[in-house]
Amino acid sequence: MVPPENVKVTETSTSIYWFDGDGILCAVSKKVPAPSLEETRRIMDELKEMLGGKQVCLLIDVTNSGESTRESRDYAAIEFPKVVKAMALISGSELGKMLANLFLNLKQQPYPTKMFTGEKEAKEWLKQYL
Repeated sequence: MVPPENVKVTETSTSIYWFDGDGILCAVSKKVPAPSLEETRRIMDELKEMLGGKQVCLLIDVTNSGESTRESRDYAAIEFPKVVKAMALISGSELGKMLANLFLNLKQQPYPTKMFTGEKEAKEWLKQYL
C-alpha cells in the first residue's frame, strides 16, 4: 500500500499512517528491528494523540513486519482495543502472513480482525464497522 499524495501522512519508527477517503486508518509497517517495550509505548502514545480519543477501523500492511517482543505484544493487546474498532491485515510476503496469522491465533482479539490478500477486499470488509 502507498499513501495517496493528497493526504496527511504520520510516520513513526515502525510504520506510516494515513486516513483514506472513507475514514479508514491505513498503515504500512516498515522493515525495521523489533521495537523495545519503551518504543512501543511511545508509538502507541503517538497513535492515541493522532486519533484524539477516537476508535478507528485499521487496515495494516504487515508485509515488512518483523517479530516483536512478548512484552510489546502484551502491551499492544491491552492498548489496541482502546483505539481499534476493527482490524484488517494484508501481506505480500509469506513471513508477513505467518506473523499476522500467529498474532490472530495466539490471542482472541476483542474487536473483529481478519487477514486478507488484497487492499480492496480488506477495505470493503472494514466499511461495515465504520
